Amino acid sequence: MRPLLSTMRFDLITIFPEFFTSILAHGVLRRAIAGGLVGVEIHDLRGFAHDRHRTVDDRPFGGGEGMVLKPEPLAEAVGSLGIGGKKHRETGREQVILLSAQGARFTQATARELAGLERVVLLCGRYEGVDERVNELLCDRELSVGDYVLSGGELAAAIVMDATARLLPGVLGNEASSEFESFGLLAPTSAKTGQIWGTQSGGPPMAVVGAGGLLDYPHYTRPAEFGGLAVPAVLTEGDHAAIRRWRRERALEKTWRNRPDLLAGAELSAGDREFLRGLGWAG
Repeated sequence: MRPLLSTMRFDLITIFPEFFTSILAHGVLRRAIAGGLVGVEIHDLRGFAHDRHRTVDDRPFGGGEGMVLKPEPLAEAVGSLGIGGKKHRETGREQVILLSAQGARFTQATARELAGLERVVLLCGRYEGVDERVNELLCDRELSVGDYVLSGGELAAAIVMDATARLLPGVLGNEASSEFESFGLLAPTSAKTGQIWGTQSGGPPMAVVGAGGLLDYPHYTRPAEFGGLAVPAVLTEGDHAAIRRWRRERALEKTWRNRPDLLAGAELSAGDREFLRGLGWAG
């Protein structure tokens, strides 16, 4: 794991460097960069193409639609970063990642892995893809941000950076924000002690309750009534045990409705399972 409050570096290799101007100037990434917790360097792939037209793509062998990013500019771009070849790279400290629709799915667990590194190089694919030898020779892994096709890897790179940076110590104003949320690791109770997460000694529940791998529960704020819908009464009555129970049940229900696949890996109590079966879950 990286030392606390050290700088994590992202290197972005792209044919559209200006794409990231706005993304890096707002929100969590802006604060992380301003605080010295994250460093971002953008590298124009065309700067590593040496013909008159700065060509970075060519037609695919075997025929087919579209163009493919050539291996030489990408290899030179990665080589210029001084991180060593794939076989000699310290993958516990730094990784080169190809962003493509053919990659493994990027998840919150992946973001946690990346947050433990010191340096991440993101190769933004374009056109019909990248010459596969780039993947084989240069990249430690290949990631996709979802089961759909983007026009390029720049949007995916922004997602990876944001999801990873917010997990770094010191980036968020409240460290618990990255622990108690959708896909969070903490469960509502400790299996060993029975302690309820999301409580304060002698006081009301914290704003969040550990998800234990589930989606987050619904949130409400003022006004108490909007569009003919009132805030659920349980949230206004001051019964902290009832609030915790309501939040857990709503998280279970939302996960069952929207992402039932997550239930297989979630930490579920006997009460959770009974509640889900009441909804129609067959697990």
